[in-house]
Amino acid sequence: MTYPYYAKVIITALIALATNPLISQTKLNPPPGIPVPTEIRTALTNEADQLLQEIIQLKTANENDPRITDLINDVVIYYNAVHYALELNQFYSDKKKDEFEIAFRHLATGRKRAAALRLGNAPWTRKQGLVVRGYRSDIDGSIQPYGLVIPEGYDFDSSEAQRLDIWYHGRGDTLTELKFIDQRETDVGKLVTKKALVLHPYGRYCNANKFAGETDTFEALAQVKKHYRIDPDRINVRGFSMGGAATWHMATHHAGLWSAAAPGAGFAESAIYANVMAKNPKPTWYELKLHSLYDATKYAANLHQCPTVAYSGSEDKQKQAADIMTEYLKPEGIDLLHIIGEGMGHKYDERSLTQINLTVDEWSAKPKNHFPKRIEFVTHTLKYNTMHWLTVDGLQEHWKEARVKAVIQNRNSISLQTQNVTALTLSFSNQQNVIDSEKPITLTIDGWGLTLSVSQKRTPASYSIVLKSGSWSQTKSNNEATLSKSHNLQGPIDDAFMSKFIYVLPSEEDASPELSAWVDSESADAQLQWWRQFRGKPHVKYDKNITPEDIETAHLILWGDPSSNLILKRIQNSLPLSWNKDSFSLDDTDYDTHTSVPVLIYPNPLNPEKYIVLNSSFTFSEFSGGTNSLQIPKLPDWAVIDLATPRHQRHPAGVTNAGFFNEHWALKSHTQTSH
Repeated sequence: MTYPYYAKVIITALIALATNPLISQTKLNPPPGIPVPTEIRTALTNEADQLLQEIIQLKTANENDPRITDLINDVVIYYNAVHYALELNQFYSDKKKDEFEIAFRHLATGRKRAAALRLGNAPWTRKQGLVVRGYRSDIDGSIQPYGLVIPEGYDFDSSEAQRLDIWYHGRGDTLTELKFIDQRETDVGKLVTKKALVLHPYGRYCNANKFAGETDTFEALAQVKKHYRIDPDRINVRGFSMGGAATWHMATHHAGLWSAAAPGAGFAESAIYANVMAKNPKPTWYELKLHSLYDATKYAANLHQCPTVAYSGSEDKQKQAADIMTEYLKPEGIDLLHIIGEGMGHKYDERSLTQINLTVDEWSAKPKNHFPKRIEFVTHTLKYNTMHWLTVDGLQEHWKEARVKAVIQNRNSISLQTQNVTALTLSFSNQQNVIDSEKPITLTIDGWGLTLSVSQKRTPASYSIVLKSGSWSQTKSNNEATLSKSHNLQGPIDDAFMSKFIYVLPSEEDASPELSAWVDSESADAQLQWWRQFRGKPHVKYDKNITPEDIETAHLILWGDPSSNLILKRIQNSLPLSWNKDSFSLDDTDYDTHTSVPVLIYPNPLNPEKYIVLNSSFTFSEFSGGTNSLQIPKLPDWAVIDLATPRHQRHPAGVTNAGFFNEHWALKSHTQTSH
């Protein structure tokens, strides 16, 4: 098997998308753009190339100056906005604004910033009002944009930390970098306040800030904290429409991080909102189980730790989000503050917006309690496993509800009630009014009485407890010697694409020509779909070029089989499947390599702190163009795929078998497929 250079791979995949009648039946994200007149394409290409050369010169001249190197990202975002639009055919017709004019303006801004950096200046870093900046993502090395609203009167030289409100944007199929940057330079948005800086994450396009879009929030936030003085105790999450869905997700899954949340409209779960059981084909058992990854309804109890005010227009069908959250919050003892704009459709009215802003202002003014004496915590996966001083380290079974009710009854006396939890850690800094870390802790957990010994002199002081053979006991560490699912190493397949990964292409022929052709097509499409839907060019290497540093720092996405991929050949005896020339065996079943291919996620035997993934990118690329509520994993931890099934029909028709590994990354019994 031979692979062309990256650009040729992308061009080949683009041609396939445009000409293959099977592929073209699916809705592309983003959709195809309008034709670019030859003279405009030539002019934009020439100006973009000029800006690129200026960027290269800046990087070369300042390679030892981390300050300038970081600021160059604020230039690259303008080049990328135009380059991506040209290469991916993503200029769109807009009655209000000419996107070609926007592109020329972006290139001019990029050149202006580059000229300032050549002189060692960066005036936009001390600009009030609307500012657009960029950062380098660890996921794929791409430069991602984000918008800021710096309030009038902000003192750049003051040592006083500032409140930050994160605002999540609504759905926009054509919201490429080109349009996003233009919006963030010209439109202050609905959230206008002198009390806070406002961060507008791009979220890697249009995914309701899930997957890499979720990582974007934290990477952009880290960059803002690097350049501006942000009070970590006064960070709020807010948004409307798709941004409301993002807010529900971020508020329930990361409740301990925010001082308040204010979702408007959107959706809070998938099944009812998208009416999935009425669709044909119906979702599989494992897809329904994976709704527990993102459904905010299933994490409702966590809002005990995050004050929340919801908004809906009375005539908006997306009022369903706040209504169903109200339904799920009541059994948790939480009365949702739900402000309704009477007579309003899918928008705010000024009276409601004022009321919401005053409410968020009031909550943000209160000191944040990092050591609440009572914690109500619920999760369905170790991906989301922390709430203040409590961390869940092990589950009896993923994708079932796990709960912890933790109460500090008095100093150094704690009560815990757990459900579906096998390991947890309690962490405290020196909070003399809560816990005296110099003295033992009396713990009651599920009726068991323990005395937690004073931990080593660590800050924060931490105490790890595990459940074994039906009884709880303290351990020195929450790390087990045996292979176990753990935070950020728990699957499913899509989880590998939320942090740094490398597509590892095979340098030899696969065992079957059918598999070789499939790998050629799928790996090329994987690169293209990542670029289209997550707005970056992924790291791509041949197997023979993978270094020890790659193994140490990245998840490896291995394409091919042991006869073609050298990395897969090295680790094949440590994986839960086996190959021979004409077949492979998985879950005690043999499959023909001429007709089937295994896909799975598993801890990398060469570095168990990272994943390997076999023959798969993110799993929903062809199946969620109509609604963000269906941007959920389409495959669990492992599956067997029929090579002959067209890509747009693969889920579920082309999935021969699929399932989850157990909590020790071993195959479960065959009964799992009968759910």
